[in-house]
Amino acid sequence: MTLELRNVALSLNGAALIEPFSLLIEAGEIVTLMGPSGCGKSSLLSHVAGDLAPPLEGRGDIMLGGVKMEKTPPELRHIGRLFQDDLLFPHLTVGENILFGLPRGLKLERREMMRTALQRADLEGFENRAPHTLSGGQRARVSLMRALMAKPRVMLLDEPLNKLDKDLRNSMRNYVFGHLKARNIPCLLVTHDIEDAPTGGRVFWIDNRKELTLA
Repeated sequence: MTLELRNVALSLNGAALIEPFSLLIEAGEIVTLMGPSGCGKSSLLSHVAGDLAPPLEGRGDIMLGGVKMEKTPPELRHIGRLFQDDLLFPHLTVGENILFGLPRGLKLERREMMRTALQRADLEGFENRAPHTLSGGQRARVSLMRALMAKPRVMLLDEPLNKLDKDLRNSMRNYVFGHLKARNIPCLLVTHDIEDAPTGGRVFWIDNRKELTLA
């Protein structure tokens, strides 16, 4: 699966935020997007996901695996997103949060998949814990596994490591990138910190001309 943006542009009340650009992200590749606050980075992710709200407007072709997505509802695009806030449901247990991302099916199969996900996240035995009892890193791992269990075709990361301390940040960065590459999921990462970008990966900067340039 690839994510391709063709002549994509963003505007706010008719004024350009991001000038037209094209970008192809291969399966398992993580491309980083950087730029000052308010330049349209997060809005670009919303445009890709299909939930960009007026007065913001997006143009151009968004293609997943060669298929145009502009007319596809957000819930049918199968795009996963992670934010700097984990957005776990506080009224659900850790296990129930992960089950929320699973397609509906046989109850026993779903529970086995959920327990396997917790094992892979080094959270075995946390199934019945409440989210507020977890550390920041544990919550981030639950959030990631919930997103991955929904079997996304593309992942969008909006500063998901921003609130973590340095050691935990390094650990989670390796954890997230490793899972995405192992599953061949193309990813667009938005961050303010160049250290969050994967080593050797492409990094683009939104410059003062509102254009994407390769850093």
